[in-house]
Amino acid sequence: MSCFALHKLWSHLRGNMPKLKTNRSVKKRMRISKNGKIKRFRSSRGHLLTLKSAKRRRHLGKPGTVAKGQVATMYKLLPYGA
Repeated sequence: MSCFALHKLWSHLRGNMPKLKTNRSVKKRMRISKNGKIKRFRSSRGHLLTLKSAKRRRHLGKPGTVAKGQVATMYKLLPYGA
């Protein structure tokens, strides 16, 4: 039996809950603010910037917040914060 399997079995026998996995793609794209809101980076900032006005480019650089309907899902994907 491998060391990992023994560790898993031993922690199960002691009654420890398994650790939750953080979704790595969400962790790279989101941050949780001090208030508990989830900040996200805006799209359309990567290329074709000459077609966009200066005001639009400026506003795309500022972070947005996740919609209310998606907040619960994001907290499940980030169980320990970001």
